[in-house]
Amino acid sequence: MTYDDIRKIALDLPGVEEGTSYGTAALKVKGRLFVRLKEDGETIVLRTDEIEREHLLRTYPKLFFITDHYRDGPFVLVRLGAARKPMMKGLIADAWARVAPASLPAKQQ
Repeated sequence: MTYDDIRKIALDLPGVEEGTSYGTAALKVKGRLFVRLKEDGETIVLRTDEIEREHLLRTYPKLFFITDHYRDGPFVLVRLGAARKPMMKGLIADAWARVAPASLPAKQQ
């Protein structure tokens, strides 16, 4: 997958805004980050939670990883070259749900 693929998936969700974070492309809801492209152009930072992150790291070590910078935060790193659309659609929807206000519907009408 590419960042453009990720972007297209995310833009199908309500309230998604394109912006930047740390100088790279980012996707946000009401200013809250849920996906950003890393500086290498081959990795995304994806919002998650501690339980899901540990599961992803243990189950799919070639796809997901973290660095010291993200160790204590609610994010996981994703290697785009190893990512597949069905899994990423679900993970992006989950990341969106973690930052979206309750007033936003889960799907656009």
